[in-house]
Formats: sequence, C-alpha cells, structure tokens
Amino acid sequence: MNNSKVDQLLKEFTPELENTSKSWYFIFLICILIFAFGIYGLVTQITEGHIVTGMRDHVVWGVYIVNFIFFMGLSYAGALISGVLHLFKSEWRKPIIRMSELITVISLVIGPVFILFCIGRLDRLHYLIIYPRIQSPITWDVIAISTDIIGCFIFLYLSFIEDFAYLRDYKNLNVKPWRKKIYRILSLGYKGTIIQKARIKRSKNIMAAMIIAIAIIVYSVLAWIFGVTLQPGWHSTIFGPYFVIAAVYSGTGLLIIIMWIYREIYHLEEYITLKHFVNIGTLLLIVGAFYGYFTFSDYLTKWYGSVKMDKKLIDALFTNYYGLFILANYVGVLVPIVVVGFRRFRNIRNITISAVITVIALWVNRFLIVVPTLETPYIPIQDTRSEWLTYSSTWVEWSLTMAGVAVFCMLFMLATKLVPIVSISELAEENERGLMRE
Repeated sequence: MNNSKVDQLLKEFTPELENTSKSWYFIFLICILIFAFGIYGLVTQITEGHIVTGMRDHVVWGVYIVNFIFFMGLSYAGALISGVLHLFKSEWRKPIIRMSELITVISLVIGPVFILFCIGRLDRLHYLIIYPRIQSPITWDVIAISTDIIGCFIFLYLSFIEDFAYLRDYKNLNVKPWRKKIYRILSLGYKGTIIQKARIKRSKNIMAAMIIAIAIIVYSVLAWIFGVTLQPGWHSTIFGPYFVIAAVYSGTGLLIIIMWIYREIYHLEEYITLKHFVNIGTLLLIVGAFYGYFTFSDYLTKWYGSVKMDKKLIDALFTNYYGLFILANYVGVLVPIVVVGFRRFRNIRNITISAVITVIALWVNRFLIVVPTLETPYIPIQDTRSEWLTYSSTWVEWSLTMAGVAVFCMLFMLATKLVPIVSISELAEENERGLMRE
C-alpha cells in the first residue's frame, strides 16, 4: 500500500467529513421541511382514507405506483452500472462508482415504501408474509426486492470497508469520538494485508456479478406483474426488456446529475472530468437508442393491431396525454442522442441538461404506462360520476412524492458525511497499479 498516496487523498477529502457548511445545513433543513409536509399528507390519508387521493375504483393506481417503478428502476441502473464497471475493471470508473452504489441502495430503500401508500389496510400487510402464495406475482416481487436489498447492501458495505479502515487509522481526522468508534467497528479489523485485500476483491467480484443478475430479475418480475394481466397496454411480452432498458436509461441520467452536483460543490474537477461525462453520456446515448426502439416497437404493434382496446388506449395517449407523450418518447430520446452524438454539443453542461430531461421523461413514461391504461377499461362503465373515470393526482400524493425525493437527498447527504463521495480505496488501488507498472 502506498501510504503517502492514501494520506494525500485523506487530507484532501476528509475536510468535508470534519466540517459542515451552512449551505449543507440549509439544504438539509429544506429536505426535512418537505419530509414533514409529506408526513402531514400521510397522516391525512390514513385518517381520511384514499378519498383524499386521486385513486378511485377504476383507476386504482396512480403516482404512488409510478414512483415505486421509477425508484426501483434507478436502483437497478445503479447496480448494473457499478457492477459492470467493477467486473470489467474500467479505470475511469473509480471516482464515480461510489455515487452509483449509493443510488442503488438509497433507491431500493425508498421505492418499496410507496407501495405501502397504496394499501388501504396496512394492518393486514403481515398476511403477505404469513400466508404467501407463490402463484401470486406480488409474492414474486416481495421475494425479489428483499433479495435485491440484501445483496446491494452487502456490495455497498464491501466497498466501504477499506475506506472505514483508512479513516480509522488516519491520525489527523478531526471528528467526534463516536465517529471514530463507528469507523473502528465498521472496518471489521481490516488491516490491509495481502490476504484481506484478496478476500475483499474476490467478495466484491462475486457480489458485483450477483447484483447484476438479481437486479435484472427484480425489474423483470416487476414488468411481469403488468404483463401477465389482460389490461390494455400491459399485456405485452416486450415489457420485461422494455422495463430493464428504461430503468438503465433513467438511472444513467441520474448518475450524470449527481456527478455534476458533487463536482461543482466539492470542486472535484481533477477527479470527475469531461471524460467521465462523455463516457457515461455515451452509455446514455446507447441505452436511449434501445429505449426508443422498444418504445416504437411497443406502440407500433398496438397501433396497427386488431385489438380494439389497445387502439383506444393509443387514441387517448395522442389526445388527452399528447404533450406528455411527446416529452417521454420523443424529447427524452432525441435530446441525449443529439447532445452526445454531435461533438459540437458534447460538453459537461449540455450532457447534464440532457440527463435532467431524461430523468423527467422517464418518470413521465412510467406515468403513461400506468394511468392511461387504467382509464381504458374493457367493460363499459355506467352509473359512475364522470370525474371518477379519470385520474387526477392530489396534493397528498405530491406531498409524499416530494417527501420521497427529500429522503433520497438526505440519505445521500448523510452517506457522504460518513465516507468520502470518491472512494479512496479505489483511487489508491489505481495508484498502486501505476507504481507496479513503473
């Protein structure tokens, strides 16, 4: 181990762990206030029932399910990117891989919570565990998500152990005694021996391969829950790969946004360069092309098919949801392709803007999959109030949605106060390889 390099990295990155700026507290306070407003919305929903939401007997799912699909997609993308980059040992991954790992774990924590908001009788939730039915796709989802959470937490922890040990042994670290005690406990006695390094490396390789496979299975199961129904717009064999590609697309966009934020705040220009944005942007372009292809294939077969209700759904998308449809399936695909594909537009600012558009477009895409479909029933609806036939989200749903985003930000901010946002162990390993080659 090149201790001088490690000491240099620790000296550079530990000030962010030791000192907290007023702007950090301000942003965190805003997130707490948003979260508190979400709690107020949740209390309102629990006391008054689902009548305070836009969900009705015919449109039984809304923004909550959209958020669930979206956050689970982000987690899958983070797992895939971090796992693939780790297995292929891409050297340029080192400054950004921790961001990808944190996206995976934090999204996995937040996403399933939105399912709970759809349940009218939370007191019966335990029946799903006590009396599981393997024939039910919901049971598949519970098993898959639980396995994914465990696997991703293990992978994240393995990537943290070496940094915990560095922080434990760094004598110039000026933090509270309880922080040092945490580093000592979480480092598990790691001393950086050859055997320990080999075991950590082997374990990370195994977990990287596992989380890629698990993530694919999890999001495929989520897609199958839609696909095995006879609902117009959902009964499609393409939903499995379509959901997986869309998930990678949105997660890649979010990774670019987080890269830009931390690059600007912590002045990481030396570590997160234009090369990283171009490389991840290229991934965004490739995945966006596949996403556009799957989207075109899905809607083309519905449009020219002989199924009456599918054609009715398409008509609704092009009339009631025309603007959202264009944003999700045209703007969200073409902008990243143009920005990354043409050298004259390929800079950090433009790539980040295209990533923001991508994330928004993919959330809208999930919305268009869920809501318009439920507004297009097979059986004609009679003797029902017209306003109950369509879905319109309420402040309660949006308060909980924003609370989910706030919790994501808070957990990310807290994680980067525990360990550096850039993995010291990864950068130290890169330096060691360079010395060995010399």
